[in-house]
Amino acid sequence: MLALARRQLASDRVRFVHADLFAWEPDERYDAVFFGFWLSHVPLERFADFWHLVARALKPRGRFAFVDDAFRTPDELIDGEDSSTVQRRLNDGTAFRAVKVPHTAESLQGLIEDLGWEVEVRRLTGPFFWGEGHR
Repeated sequence: MLALARRQLASDRVRFVHADLFAWEPDERYDAVFFGFWLSHVPLERFADFWHLVARALKPRGRFAFVDDAFRTPDELIDGEDSSTVQRRLNDGTAFRAVKVPHTAESLQGLIEDLGWEVEVRRLTGPFFWGEGHR
């Protein structure tokens, strides 16, 4: 995916990084960070660590924004409705387990605020929500 994105974008203003996000450290600080369809895949036991990383990546007064969803089909819920583990199948039938935390806009806002951030999370159409805020 990174190679495809590099070919399609071909800009010296964009840097692509292949990294384990839970081990990566930012080498600079940014005015803003954005993550799309990521928070629902962060295990709850690593949620605070992820937000500490966001804090290290932002300049003072920096802002963050995200979009995500709570979409999980009944056949994916192999460990029940409250589990954050789902099983997804590729078109060829291969099955994979993945983290998919069933956040709501309200629960996600509370989790982030409890970590000391100012955030507004709003529900969009269907299972989608977006949020933005700062430290």
